[in-house]
Amino acid sequence: MRTGQDYLTGLKDGRTIIVDGEAVHDVAAHPAFAPIATTIGELFDLAADPAQGMTATAPETGARTNRINIIPRSREDLAGFRHTAEAWARHTHGWVGRSPDHVAAFVNGFAAHPEAFAAGDRDLSANVLAYHRRMQTENPYVSYAIIPPQVSRATTAHAWDGDFVQVGVTEERSDGIVVRGAQMLATGGPVADEILVSCIKPLTDDDADFALSFVVPVAAEGLKLYCRRPFAPAATSSYDYPLTSRYDETDALLVFDDVFVPWEKVLVYRDVAGLRRQFFDTGAHVLGNWQAQIRFAVKLQFIAGLARKVAAVNGVDRFPGVVEKLGELAALTSVVESAVLAAEYTAADDGSGLWLPGKRAVYGAMGLQAELYPRALAILRDLVGGGVLQVPSGVADMRNPETRADIDRYIQSPSAPAEERVKLFKLVWDAVGSEFAGRHHQYEMFYAGAPFVVKGYAFRNYGFDGPLAEVDAFLGSYGVDTP
Repeated sequence: MRTGQDYLTGLKDGRTIIVDGEAVHDVAAHPAFAPIATTIGELFDLAADPAQGMTATAPETGARTNRINIIPRSREDLAGFRHTAEAWARHTHGWVGRSPDHVAAFVNGFAAHPEAFAAGDRDLSANVLAYHRRMQTENPYVSYAIIPPQVSRATTAHAWDGDFVQVGVTEERSDGIVVRGAQMLATGGPVADEILVSCIKPLTDDDADFALSFVVPVAAEGLKLYCRRPFAPAATSSYDYPLTSRYDETDALLVFDDVFVPWEKVLVYRDVAGLRRQFFDTGAHVLGNWQAQIRFAVKLQFIAGLARKVAAVNGVDRFPGVVEKLGELAALTSVVESAVLAAEYTAADDGSGLWLPGKRAVYGAMGLQAELYPRALAILRDLVGGGVLQVPSGVADMRNPETRADIDRYIQSPSAPAEERVKLFKLVWDAVGSEFAGRHHQYEMFYAGAPFVVKGYAFRNYGFDGPLAEVDAFLGSYGVDTP
């Protein structure tokens, strides 16, 4: 099993990560990326610990592998994946959205239906199976970039001014392809080993040059990652910014300057229909988003715990209005917890031996995520009030004897001394008000696409035939002449 040190050593590969106009080549040592790289390394160490029960024997190789790389062939396999995903999510309290189990779940779906990659002009099914076996044996951290740059939402890549704004194939060779252009948004990409590049946005037949799926090392020659503003370097201490200082997984725009991709790393090639097949005909989309809801449930539980502790420290946890707020937050959290378990309970064989979580439950929870998360934050904000604004500017105020006396006297609660109260309220601020918190607010609302897109998944997978038939039957049971 891969260890955290194995992972961190692998990051020293000469990758080109752009921050503030300069290239960062050693991300494991850079203040913007070292904290999240350390956290990902901890996840690998957790999985490698036999006492955690996070490994299983892969039927494809006969070797032990992380359970996140096992194609679910039974309800027990799904439960094993959930337990592993929950263990990782609990280690980060749900604040790392693109941990290695996310893309691994998609690749499990791909490998369960290799025929979906054989229907185009090229049979690439062997590549998919080989890549899945490599996931099982090497346990790479794979991020993905599956959205075109936001040049225009009214048109697709073939109609954009300039050649190859969205990443596309510019040359076909006997040993592979050459790609040029850009793709977004690789969350965790700067500290990943590899990136799955594809497109989930519907394309037209005129977009064949851009209808690609391939895997590329982050250190590939000609690949640059342009990062959004990293928040970790501004975290003055773990006491002041306990979430930012650990879990800031930088998002990045990928720019390909004639990057060579060998054929064995190509999964979909100039096949518009193949892009949709890989996600929706294989079960990959529901498996990956079930993992996302497992992680989201853990994060909501953490926020609920914060709210409950704040109410207790403020001594208001028995006020009827506060109990109502906490009850609402408990209900919101229970909705996602229940959907995760319902998806597992209603799982079924898709007819080919792949066990899929119940789509109705998975997409039902997803459809509400853009509303559940902001509401959960609003409740926490309401309960904490101005308490997050009266905390001292930094941990230095706590260490300085000249200022500590005032803080101990004026920023304390009957149930918590000043040091513990300030610590709690700084944690809450990092969850609701810091730049890190703002990024997470946006991420949870849009990680699976615009809300109308996500609700479309819920609409299509709910199964309205039964309810419609019941309504029609009831309407048919009476009429104008019925007594």
